[in-house]
Amino acid sequence: MPGFTPGRRWQAPYLPFKREPLGKRTLAAVERMVKGPLFGCRMCGNCLLQETAFICPMECPKGIRNGPCGGSTEEHCYVDETRPCMWYKIYERAFRMGREEMLLEVLPPLDWDKTGTETWGDVITQMRKFGTGRFFSGLLSRDAHQRTFVWDAVFRPVRQPDWWQGDAVYHPPAYTEPVSELERRLKAGEFVVTCEVAPPLTTATKKLISNIQLVKPYVTAINFTDCPSATPRMSSWACSSIAVQQGAEPVMQIAARDRTRTGLQAEVLGANALGVRNILCLSGDSMSMAPSPRGRMDVSDIDSVQMLWMLRRMRDDKHYLDGRDLKFPPTYFLGAAASPFASEPRFQAIREHKKVNAGAQFFQTNLVYDPDHLEIWLNELAKRKILDKVYILVGITPLKNLKMAQYMNDEVPGVCIPDKLMKRMEAAGESGAAEEGIRIALELMENIKSMQGINGFHIMAVGWEEIVPRIVSEAGLLPKGFVPPAAKKPA
Repeated sequence: MPGFTPGRRWQAPYLPFKREPLGKRTLAAVERMVKGPLFGCRMCGNCLLQETAFICPMECPKGIRNGPCGGSTEEHCYVDETRPCMWYKIYERAFRMGREEMLLEVLPPLDWDKTGTETWGDVITQMRKFGTGRFFSGLLSRDAHQRTFVWDAVFRPVRQPDWWQGDAVYHPPAYTEPVSELERRLKAGEFVVTCEVAPPLTTATKKLISNIQLVKPYVTAINFTDCPSATPRMSSWACSSIAVQQGAEPVMQIAARDRTRTGLQAEVLGANALGVRNILCLSGDSMSMAPSPRGRMDVSDIDSVQMLWMLRRMRDDKHYLDGRDLKFPPTYFLGAAASPFASEPRFQAIREHKKVNAGAQFFQTNLVYDPDHLEIWLNELAKRKILDKVYILVGITPLKNLKMAQYMNDEVPGVCIPDKLMKRMEAAGESGAAEEGIRIALELMENIKSMQGINGFHIMAVGWEEIVPRIVSEAGLLPKGFVPPAAKKPA
């Protein structure tokens, strides 16, 4: 096990994609011999140890470089239960060292041209540019600000290349008028409801269109999932396009798991041209949850924070990641997932803060069954002063039966159902479980809707779309101007 990293190296070190000069190969060999035993170094060529409490983030099986996924726990990594969650350990050590604010910096994805090569040469080059004597004398200064300045002058250009330029500050959108109906209603102070409609497993769209028409009058926008549990379905952008054709407002979900940076930018441009104005950025469930044969379970090309950063800059700065200008940039309302129950609330608050800084304008949370714990998480967000910078829609799923409740509690990362609710579902029996699950959902909504910073609910019906109209109606959350479908005049 590496000396400074609390876990074994998950994958072999990278090899370079090109023949390097002898001097660089020698330096890379030395760097690997030193950093391998100490940090489990994979030779990614894009070292971030200074920002991640000297625990290599590439030890994460997903290769996530900007914080934990929604499945982060203190006990173990959900991808590989024999290992600790590396990002939980990074946060734990960062707080212990007083370096937690360093975790807010939006870190870049790998430059794959550098994988397998050394990083020390870049540090030495930057040190020479700054002045070697000036650098070491600055490190010996008694002035803490001076020490930070000289350290950053050398290491920041190494970890933040010109094509990325990530930082740790909030970037408000560059536009003022709402770009979607969801954004318009949230800005107007309305308490909104969104819901999910499951994409079909085949090319048939009759049931999809029927479900869209069923829930459309009751919600502001409809989410379409992007292959949850790494299981293929009709794509989110196709379902979103069909929703636009049906006169409904979609929220297109995009999972980083299945995207390269090129594919992400291209897909978003296409979806925007088809009328999609709301995008939810997700890291995505690991391939470890997929049916066999499984795809690659190692490093993703990008993570959800990097997706937000890239898409915000496409929209507001009007250029691609490679620097090319966008004459007609896309317009969209950017969202992200939030996980109040994934790990310690103070850890998750930094993760959510980072997403807001990167470009998230609204959150749709993971499933919530414990209002008291949710309030703790909200208090942590309030301490970081970000509740006024993001709209929060709380995830609600009505439990259909005890088996579903047990699966959610035991198998779905970041979801926790209190024992008292499990006992209620058990006591309801098979015949009364569905009705009890609806009552629990309505009680949760009643307890949550008046909490600070809550702007709405996101109902994830998990294939039970027909229950959405009842839940919205009985919760007293029908949208303004609601007209019952039966009362509409035929066209």
